Parts: sequence; C-alpha cells; structure tokens
Amino acid sequence: MNPAATRRFGRVDLRVTPLGFGGGPIGNIFRAVTEEDAAAIVAEAWNAGVRFFDTAPMYGHGLSEARLGAALRWRPRDEFAISTKVGRVLTAAPRASIDFRPWVDGLPNKMRFDYSYDGTMRSLEDSLQRLGLERIEIVFIHDCDVFTHGPQHQPGRFREALDGAYRALDRLRGEGVVRAIGMGVNEWQVCHAALQERDFDCFLLAGRYTLLEQEALDAFLPLCEARGAAVVLGAAYNSGILATGAVAGAKYNYAPAPEPVLARVRRMEAVCARHGVPLKAAAMQFVLGHPAIPTTVPGCRSVEQMADTVAAFRHDIPADFWAELKHEGLIRADAPVPG
Repeated sequence: MNPAATRRFGRVDLRVTPLGFGGGPIGNIFRAVTEEDAAAIVAEAWNAGVRFFDTAPMYGHGLSEARLGAALRWRPRDEFAISTKVGRVLTAAPRASIDFRPWVDGLPNKMRFDYSYDGTMRSLEDSLQRLGLERIEIVFIHDCDVFTHGPQHQPGRFREALDGAYRALDRLRGEGVVRAIGMGVNEWQVCHAALQERDFDCFLLAGRYTLLEQEALDAFLPLCEARGAAVVLGAAYNSGILATGAVAGAKYNYAPAPEPVLARVRRMEAVCARHGVPLKAAAMQFVLGHPAIPTTVPGCRSVEQMADTVAAFRHDIPADFWAELKHEGLIRADAPVPG
C-alpha cells in the first residue's frame, strides 16, 4: 500500500492518507519522548507521505496537541488534515497536584470529563490554541464508552454526549468551522448506538476491528456503509500482540494476552511465515480492506518505529495469504480484504 495515496473520508468532501499518525505516544504515554524526538517522528511521517494526524487533549494533558501543532505549524496547511477530541476539559494546575498516569511528564493541566455544550466549545477553543493552528478538520467525542466509565455510569455519559457535545459539534459543522464530527471510543457497540441516534460523519474505533476481532461486521460497519460514515481504525495491533507476535509478555487490549489469544496469533504467524508476510503488515493492511475504513492511525514513539511502520504498510501482501487466513478460520469468511 502507498502511504501517500489518498482516500475519500466517507461522505465528507475531505481526503485523507490511508496511513495516518496516532498522536498518543508523543503525549508521553507510559514513558517520555523528548521534544526533539517528537518533532523528528512527525517529520519522518510527513516525509513518508502521511497527511492525516490524530491527537486529543487527553494525550499528555495537552502535550500531544502542543507538540503536533509545533511540528506541523510551517507545513502547507491545505496539505494535511487534523483530528482531535472533546469530552475532557483541561485546567492549568500545579504539577505536584496532578496524577498524570498513564502519561509521563505531561503539561501541567488537570483533566475533567465534560460532555456539555459549553464544555465542548471550550475544549475545542483550547485545542486550537494548543495546536497553534487556525482550524481542525475532524472532531471526535472522546471515550463515552463502558471501557472508560464503567457500566453504571456510561449510559448517563453517553446521553450527556449526545445532548451536549453532539449539539455543539453539529452547530460548528453547520457553520463550516469543522468538516466532520464523530465519536472516538473503544467499543463498536457505542458507535453503532450513536449512529442510530444522531447524524455522525465518522468514528474513531480503537481495536474492535482487527485480525483478532471482526464482530463489527455484523451490524456497525454495514450501517456505516449505508450512511456514508467513515471509520478511522485505531489500535489495529490490539494494543501490541499483532505487532510483536505471541512473545512472552505480549499485550492484548492493554493486558497480558491470554493463552487462547496467544495460540490464535501463533497460527497466524505460521501463515505469515509461509507467505513471507510480517504479522505487523498484515494487521495494519487488513483493516483497510473494509470500504468504510479509509485510514488507520498507528502510534510510534521513535523515528525507527515510524520507519518500520511505513515499511510494513508498503509490504506487498499476496491474495493467497488472505485466502489461507480465511481457509484456516483465522479471519471471517465475509471479511473484506485488501486487493
């Protein structure tokens, strides 16, 4: 695949590169990335042809937005698209009073959830200032899912998001301030429910449509196709195992991978070996086989990781590889594949 090729972003008059840039790592998730390395990673992505960049206030308590804006500030503005998120409002505070976990050395801002109309407007205005750019193309309502809020509180947060944040973003879309509005969560079921209730353009779905998980094919992705809603696929490696393989300590959904998952990945690795296909390349390219998914946004914490990601993206994968995965029952028979 060509990382510099562009695809239409669903029904929106906007084109994005199929390989996007996930801004979580340059927000210092789990460990610090230096200012110089963060700028170099963005430059490596740009030089490879990447022109879609995703970030969020959550990432490093504003650090990812600040770094991404600085790295892109003097690039031709009409040549790239940015997405960020609303749902958390940041407030300056003494560094000693902030629990940054899982971020390291973030900006000195406390975070609080706020899915209200006013909170959404404030969040987006603050994001523009941190980015130092005059516009943001895509805005997602962030993390109003069970994974984040738990089953007891999620229904209320979801309703707040639809009644508050959606209303604000719908107004901004109507005024031409933003091009596309959506929801960014860890569960396809939440996206499906949101699309049934409101007129969303897009979703950022983290990890719920991958080589290991294809339940989204049952209802959510068909509805996206019918409505022209684009899906940005995040966490195509299921938080690690589809990049590292079934090694000791491999992560699946941010926790140690259970044995059934390890066994399934070992079988995938055997197919990969027979066809000379890196597992990482298969995981990244598979998700782009679906017509509702124009782009994926892997995160990289070094120039070397970014270069490796680009190489995997460009790796030629034969049709026989996908056919064998289906024959072995490792991916669903009805899963669209690249080609």
